[in-house]
Amino acid sequence: MPGVAVTTIIRGPRPPEVQAWLEGRRRAGLDRRDEVWEGAYVVAPDPHSNHGRTQLGVAALLLAAGRRLGLHATATFNLGRPDDFRIPDGGLLRAPAAVWHDTAELVVEVLSPDDDTSLKLDFYRAHGVREVLLLDWRSREVVVLDLLAGHAARPDSAVLGMTDRQVADAVDWPPLDEDDR
Repeated sequence: MPGVAVTTIIRGPRPPEVQAWLEGRRRAGLDRRDEVWEGAYVVAPDPHSNHGRTQLGVAALLLAAGRRLGLHATATFNLGRPDDFRIPDGGLLRAPAAVWHDTAELVVEVLSPDDDTSLKLDFYRAHGVREVLLLDWRSREVVVLDLLAGHAARPDSAVLGMTDRQVADAVDWPPLDEDDR
């Protein structure tokens, strides 16, 4: 059903048909957003194209901040380890390039309908992530979450040294159609 989140749980070893399907996804490059949550394989389809355009729209801000702060700006990356990881939409990393990152100074999550971003916050906090930027491309709003203070929303980013409004103004948001609002 389009637009409806569906969860499928297969207990025990993966049936060969499921393994073959996952391998086919991997070969075709369709698994780049798939994650592993505490040993459970989570298949994530590509989101709306405006999700990706918002990722690009925040990239210049992350690159400039990374240079200024001595951090490494990136688009999607693996946060965690092979048996338990999440893939944020972007971030500022303390460590240089690697496949697996234990933590990040800041992660970016672009919100999409039916996404599980709220379920990632405890994971991010447990991995020492300082802040999360939530970007909503429909409303063009930015929420800064201070994970060191729980999941408290704050009006500014201590990492970026900018208010949420300044961050929103700096993002090159995608144009919206009437259907997108």
